[in-house]
Amino acid sequence: MKRILITGKNSYIGKSFEKWASQLNKVYQIDSISLRDGKWREYDFTPYNVVIHVAAIVHKKNVREQLYYEINRDLAYEVANTAKKAGVEQFIFFSTMSVFGLDSGVIDSKTKLEPKTVYGKSKLEAEKEIIKLKDRQFLVAVVRPPMIYGPKAVGNYAKLSKLAKKTPIFPKVNNQRSMLYIDNLSNFLTILIDNDLEGKFHPQNSEYVNTSDLVKKIGKANNKNVVLLKGFAKIIYQLTKTMKIFQKVFGNLVYKSDYYLKASDYEVYDFEETIKISEGRV
Repeated sequence: MKRILITGKNSYIGKSFEKWASQLNKVYQIDSISLRDGKWREYDFTPYNVVIHVAAIVHKKNVREQLYYEINRDLAYEVANTAKKAGVEQFIFFSTMSVFGLDSGVIDSKTKLEPKTVYGKSKLEAEKEIIKLKDRQFLVAVVRPPMIYGPKAVGNYAKLSKLAKKTPIFPKVNNQRSMLYIDNLSNFLTILIDNDLEGKFHPQNSEYVNTSDLVKKIGKANNKNVVLLKGFAKIIYQLTKTMKIFQKVFGNLVYKSDYYLKASDYEVYDFEETIKISEGRV
């Protein structure tokens, strides 16, 4: 039996993984703790084989910059170091696609790590410090997911879902985005754990996502026909160069398809099915 500790008690990823693992014929015992105060330092890590660290501060307004480093880097390193001293065998650290600092393009094994945001910078610094701890007895797996979505997920997917339920029309744009459905991610984590894997990983769905197609599928799942209008591609392309919100929604940003474990190894649902589930239609 593998005992797994999730640091980040109320995290979407952690709670989803715990739910997913409970449905499998896996011999896991999963616990989770909060890191919001110093009480976690009194917690005994010695019974655990694996620690999954998902606690982080992401994009918060009116938060001092140093807090990102205190939580995303310093606290993460302290947890990893505590885990190592306790004899934990594998530490899975959730980082981010933002460590590459790209707003558009294709990310592959040669892409430089040049984060632009304080979130990306703090996560990359954490990666570097935690990787220094690895040895034969302490495996470190760094996971850099793209946009994660699923039932009750927050963030950009939730905003697009809300829009798709309201708008009868949407511009037709031929872009590509890497995305990752939450259950596909959870299944990916079981592969890391069961095979004692270490290294840097970039999981994603097997299909790149087109934003216009995504909105139309969300509408369809909610019995709405969203009409995709042609003729806006050039205007939107220009807007993606000057406005970040348009870049995030309509720009191209993908992991190269051969840059990670094959999605077919861990993908549970195809894209259309994930939208139906995310929209509560299955």
